[in-house]
Amino acid sequence: MNEYCQGMRVFSLSDRIKRFASIFRDAGFSLYVVGGAVRDYLLGIPNSDYDYTTDAQPHEVQRLFRSVIPTGIAHGTVTVIFEGEHYEVTTFRSDGEYTDQRRPSSVTFIRSLEEDLKRRDFTINAFAASCETGVIIDNHHGYEDLQDKIIRAIGNPIERFEEDALRIMRAARFSAKLNFDIEEATFEAMSSLAANLQNISVERIHDELTHLLMSDHPRKGLEYLYSSGALEVIMPELTQGSGVEQKGHHHEDVLQHSFTTLEKVAELGASLYLRLAALLHDVAKPLTRGDNGVRYTFYNHELVGAEVARKILRRLKASNEEVDTVTHLIRHHMFHYTPDMSDSAIRRFIATVGLETIPDLFRLRIADQLAISGHANTELLDEFSQRINAILEADDALSIKDLAINGRELIEMGIPAGKQIGQTLKFLLETVLDDPAQNTKKQLLDIAEKYQEFCGFTKDS
Repeated sequence: MNEYCQGMRVFSLSDRIKRFASIFRDAGFSLYVVGGAVRDYLLGIPNSDYDYTTDAQPHEVQRLFRSVIPTGIAHGTVTVIFEGEHYEVTTFRSDGEYTDQRRPSSVTFIRSLEEDLKRRDFTINAFAASCETGVIIDNHHGYEDLQDKIIRAIGNPIERFEEDALRIMRAARFSAKLNFDIEEATFEAMSSLAANLQNISVERIHDELTHLLMSDHPRKGLEYLYSSGALEVIMPELTQGSGVEQKGHHHEDVLQHSFTTLEKVAELGASLYLRLAALLHDVAKPLTRGDNGVRYTFYNHELVGAEVARKILRRLKASNEEVDTVTHLIRHHMFHYTPDMSDSAIRRFIATVGLETIPDLFRLRIADQLAISGHANTELLDEFSQRINAILEADDALSIKDLAINGRELIEMGIPAGKQIGQTLKFLLETVLDDPAQNTKKQLLDIAEKYQEFCGFTKDS
């Protein structure tokens, strides 16, 4: 996997990177690839997202190249365009005091790579590789921690997490990404300072959570967030499921079942939105649990859960698309199918949940079953899928846009534009979902006319 030069580990460099580095060298400066790209190279993980660091100050880098974008120049970062490629280059620096658990009060540009690497978060992220020779510098025994599969803070972990509380989530995220354990002192520091995450912007928390959920081992990272108390800070609604028994076929409490469902849906290669839905699909069970004397009940937990999830995601400032998609999946995850279900009921199901949502709802159902019992019986889902496909092949109308008439034609027959048109179109769709044969222009215009009379509408009302 790796080349070796006189016993040293060597990072593989392209000729273009070497040409880029030669400009720094000829001007009396040095250039290194630093951080995650080197770590992943040592692990054999593909990573083309390179960060570069140099002893040249930003204004000196600007003098070396014709095209330089001052992307974060106050913190020493510029983007150099060289031979058509973008290179993000940051000057060696030391950070001043962190007064808000988020960012340093000042940044000092320095000439020492050793001092620059000291300010980084974890040993496995503190590698640097010379862009001339490729020789990898490891001042903090990061390679040993890679071999031992350990996440360890550099130096005093309390100081590292006091500097930036988001590193608590980053530790969990790297654990999820790499399937590594968090070293004991590092975890203890996470636990003692978890409350400081309240000082971190929700946008940064959402970004780290996204990376964690999209990793190969999201459950591992979430277990660390939960056991450290960090999950209680960012998603207290989710942690309320801890200790809430479900009985029946369930063998885990609500929280652990949610973690397992996420784990199973991740194994299916799910999107971020589906992973979030899996994590939050039962978030309202603690709020809706009842006891009928035989078993626990959770009536309408999917409806309440959709609103709880909406509150969580809004608090994290998720996009409207993320909020709407995740809550829609949660709201409909309890869908029910039986072989005696009518075709009109299936058409209504498609119209209600949306054709594009159905594959994710099925994946969520399968993951939920796997989490409950360790296996999924897909016989009914397979039959349901076949019946949905048969309806699609029949080209039945499933939405207003599929109707044989539109709002313009209703206006032409004298129905006023506005709310009355919308109500009429919805009624026509319901009619066609019951009986696809009604979806002709003549039939629908006639039905629309009778609907106006039934509702007491007038042509100019």
